[in-house]
Amino acid sequence: MQSFTEENYLKTIYNLANRQQGEVSTNALAEVTATKAASVTDMLRKLSDKQLIHYKKYQGVRLTEEGERLALQIIRRHRLWEVFLVEKLGFSWDKVHDIAEELEHIRSEELVTRLDTYLGNPQFDPHGDPIPTSAGQMPETGYRKLSEAEVGEGVCLMAVLEHSTGFLQHLDYSDLSLGSTVVIQEISAFDKSFRVQTETGRTVFVSHEVAKNLLVN
Repeated sequence: MQSFTEENYLKTIYNLANRQQGEVSTNALAEVTATKAASVTDMLRKLSDKQLIHYKKYQGVRLTEEGERLALQIIRRHRLWEVFLVEKLGFSWDKVHDIAEELEHIRSEELVTRLDTYLGNPQFDPHGDPIPTSAGQMPETGYRKLSEAEVGEGVCLMAVLEHSTGFLQHLDYSDLSLGSTVVIQEISAFDKSFRVQTETGRTVFVSHEVAKNLLVN
């Protein structure tokens, strides 16, 4: 059985590998986990000994088939708990990540199955992230970044890549909610920022950094 820290590493490796489309470096893990590189290396050796990752010093890290299976279970639990916290307990979407980080380590499969059924088998969490199925399959979304959109396009905001409280509160303040449509009115040649019109008719300026962290359809 894996410790909570080991589970967190498996989840982090999975998420980084999918974002980077490849193997994950020790430095990237150290940055995301706010841990010294030496401590990261020690954990990677433990996970390698358990045959949950493929790891060689000074090379990238990737999950084994078993490591990926476990990572998807953890992600599934995390995202189902986020749905529960928002839909059933009334938490705002900027408050649930840290709570779900704790709840995701409850390993009862019966509890997860009942939770999934109780919630109506949701496919996405409050941040627009797909929820892995009970069989360990991650749904494909085909989303692209808002920063890749062009002037005149109307796009639907589907998900966020950044889950920090400050970022999500900024979106709320800017009237940028998931499921809503915005029209790209202008893109600055200077800093790549966007001027968009929301469904409510409000004109909002979106920085390039924000646009890179918003996924649209």
